[in-house]
Amino acid sequence: MSTVVCVGSYDPLTYGHLDVIDRAAHLFDRVIVAVAKNSKKNYLFDVAERAAFITEATENLANVQVVTWAGLACDLAARYQAKALVKGIRNSTDTDSEMTQAFANRQLSGIDTVLIPTSPENALISSSVVKEIAAYGGDVSGFVPPQVAQALQKVFATSSENNPSSNPSSPL
Repeated sequence: MSTVVCVGSYDPLTYGHLDVIDRAAHLFDRVIVAVAKNSKKNYLFDVAERAAFITEATENLANVQVVTWAGLACDLAARYQAKALVKGIRNSTDTDSEMTQAFANRQLSGIDTVLIPTSPENALISSSVVKEIAAYGGDVSGFVPPQVAQALQKVFATSSENNPSSNPSSPL
């Protein structure tokens, strides 16, 4: 059985992430999607929320399991006896970053990394761009699953209510 691990922050989950997870699920027998938790990072959604978004969005993929993880990706891969790590790439910047991590993981544990280019229609989607659009009240429904779009709307509506000056369209 070929098991792979897809590690990421998924903050928030985008259709680009789902594209890579779906394609990995069709290439490998078992896909462990690991939602990273790093106490040094400020996430918009906590690790349980991010994991729940992925679980709901991948419920049609029987060979996908969602877990949370704090630590080295290669250690998680060893725990699940994974053959490789899977990472999505959109452009040369992603490729450079992921190659650096791939070399480090290979050096640390011998694990290989499989890079899957995202589909062209998802190549411009990033979690950072999605958060920025949502922060200004823009429609993110074309970039994220419905439950994520609703959660983003709620988060930013709440932050605007608590700080009217943070909303550039606010008359205050």
